[in-house]
Amino acid sequence: MGSRRLEIPLFPLRTVLFPGGCMPLRIFEPRYLEMVGDCLRSDSGFGICLIRDGSETGRAATFHEVGTLCRISYWQRLPNNMLGITVRGERRFRVLTSHTLPNQLTRASVELLPEEQRCPIAPRHRQAAQQLCRMLERLGLPYNKPPTDYEDAAWVGCRLAELLPLPLGRKQLLLQLSDPLQRLEELQEELEQLAGAG
Repeated sequence: MGSRRLEIPLFPLRTVLFPGGCMPLRIFEPRYLEMVGDCLRSDSGFGICLIRDGSETGRAATFHEVGTLCRISYWQRLPNNMLGITVRGERRFRVLTSHTLPNQLTRASVELLPEEQRCPIAPRHRQAAQQLCRMLERLGLPYNKPPTDYEDAAWVGCRLAELLPLPLGRKQLLLQLSDPLQRLEELQEELEQLAGAG
């Protein structure tokens, strides 16, 4: 599937979400409670982008141009007028233009980036896939919830990039890579460095 344009709300965070990944969030600010309500009513998604400057609360933050479109897979009401949601990443996008509403919610025109095609994992990366499997077993739900695909370099690379203790700027660069084999190769080097430091 090629690229296409969408108009979506953005949720800038101090974290990076990858396609296929899941992320639990607690929603308490009015702008995001309203956004989540709109998304649930219209069965639509929103974008998560890594914050470049600013904070998650208060005035709208500036953010990196490449983010991930996500959908709400689970929600529940929490005490103190909060919502607990779990989102799942779908497609990477690039922000073309954005504007901030009076309530400090950011809306953006985005271009969906091409989906990464399934790519068989190379023998050199099998150990990385096995390490990922052990990590997900330790974490449990919702992280190890199917679908899992330890034979796909794109899926393995995205999960490792989410879970490894890497600087956020490094994770953002890995998200921006369009070649799943290059992403996994770079993560293989990170795994080897972590093993050497351990």
